[in-house]
Amino acid sequence: MTRIRRTASAAAVLAFTAAATAVFGFAGSASAHVTVNPKEAAQGGYARVAFRVPNESDSASTVKLEVVLPENAPVGSVSTMPVPGWTVATEKRKVDPPIEVHGSPLTEAVSKITWTASGDAGVKPGQFQEFPVSLGPLPKVDSMVFKTLQTYSDGNISRWIEEPAPGTEPEHPAPVLTLAAAAAPAGSATPTAAVAAPDDDDDDDDDEGNGLALGLGVAGLVAGLAGLVLGGLAFTRTRREPVAKV
Repeated sequence: MTRIRRTASAAAVLAFTAAATAVFGFAGSASAHVTVNPKEAAQGGYARVAFRVPNESDSASTVKLEVVLPENAPVGSVSTMPVPGWTVATEKRKVDPPIEVHGSPLTEAVSKITWTASGDAGVKPGQFQEFPVSLGPLPKVDSMVFKTLQTYSDGNISRWIEEPAPGTEPEHPAPVLTLAAAAAPAGSATPTAAVAAPDDDDDDDDDEGNGLALGLGVAGLVAGLAGLVLGGLAFTRTRREPVAKV
C-alpha cells in the first residue's frame, strides 16, 4: 500500500512539473513578443499607444523597428513622440476612398513608421524600449494588426507579422490593437429612464404620509403636556383651599 502511494505521489509531482513548465514557459515566450499597449481603444476616437519592444538576443542590440499600419484600416492622423537616441521616419500611401478627418477628406495616410537607433542607443540584451504613437480617428473595425520588423545589430531580423487565428498561438504574432464600439452619447433616452418616473411619485406619497404622521405625533405630545400642566395646577389649587368644617 505504501509503495502504491509513493508511486501515485511521484506521478502527481511529474504531472504538476510538466504542466507548470508548459504554462510558465508559454508565458515567458509570449511576454517577449513585440506588443502594443494599451491593447484596447475606442472606435472613432484618438488613442496614445506604445509599441513595446523587448530585446530577445543575448549578444546583439535592437537597432531598428519598422511598424506597418494595416491597409484595411487607414488612420488620418499619426504622430510620434521623440525617443532619445532614435530617429523616426514615416511613409505614406494613397487611400481610396478618402478618409475624413474633422470634416476634411484625406487622400493619403501613413502606411509605415520606422525608428532607427543612433550611436549606442539601441535596445541592449535584457532591456526593452517603448515607441509612443498617437492615432486617430480610429477606424470602425474590430481590430488593427500592426506587422512589425525588429532588426538587430548583428543583422538578424525578427518578423512579428503573423495575424491571430482562432484556437492557435502564432510563433511570431503581430501586435494587435482591439477596437471597441464607441459609447452611446450622453443624454440619449433609454427605456429604463422612462420607467423610473413613477417611483418619484411613490416617494412623494411616502414623504407626505411620513410628514402627516410626524405632525399628528407632535400634536399628541403637546396635548399630553398641556393635560399634565392643567392637572398639576388643579392639584395645587386643591391643596391651598381650606377644608370646610361640618
